[in-house]
Amino acid sequence: MIQFTDVFKTYENGIKAIRGVSMELEDGEFAFLVGPSGSGKSTIIKLITGEVAPSDGTVIVNGYNMGTIRPRKMPYVRRTIGVVFQDFRLIEKKTVYENVAFAMRVVGATNKEIRQRVPYVLDLVGLDTKAKMKPMELSGGEQQRVAIARALVNNPRMIVADEPTGNLDPARSLEIMMLLEKINELGTTVLVVTHEKEFVNNFSKRVIAIDNGHIISDGLGGYYDYELEQ
Repeated sequence: MIQFTDVFKTYENGIKAIRGVSMELEDGEFAFLVGPSGSGKSTIIKLITGEVAPSDGTVIVNGYNMGTIRPRKMPYVRRTIGVVFQDFRLIEKKTVYENVAFAMRVVGATNKEIRQRVPYVLDLVGLDTKAKMKPMELSGGEQQRVAIARALVNNPRMIVADEPTGNLDPARSLEIMMLLEKINELGTTVLVVTHEKEFVNNFSKRVIAIDNGHIISDGLGGYYDYELEQ
């Protein structure tokens, strides 16, 4: 579960990125986080992943208080969260299988665990036949699927997808969104940060709208309901 209680974040340069945000994301939920550039979306992601700490207020991530957590505990928090980036961030010299397996190796998984888990996850994202290929041999949509598989492989409680369709055409974007919906149906909490109004409007999911560091709407409905301007 993600819980923000009256959270503020002011950076050292004086920028007030988050101004009194309160929200909860329950286990098993699917939600979109939307808003114009500079609204505070990226800071919310950084607060969830522990990249930055709140200046005031409380951020609880899967039972951990991100404002008081000790550095040695941070890896345990991050194992509960899988992050999917817009630019994929794959290792070009490694195969699809190796890219996904690498995420397990860095948390100390055994070779047996890797052999059991990686094929299952690649099958889940529809890449079981592409395991031996390199990222540059794949389409953009397939590369994003590898990134999703990598985020899933350690069985996190939550997936945070940061503009996951930003570099894809409409057809591939829809495929990725449907895959994330499938992952959510299997029990993983999903938070999608996006500017893709059309896709938000095509999915009847919770939409959290942020602008100028404030949550301005939170509920079921399309992106356009909140009249956010790009």
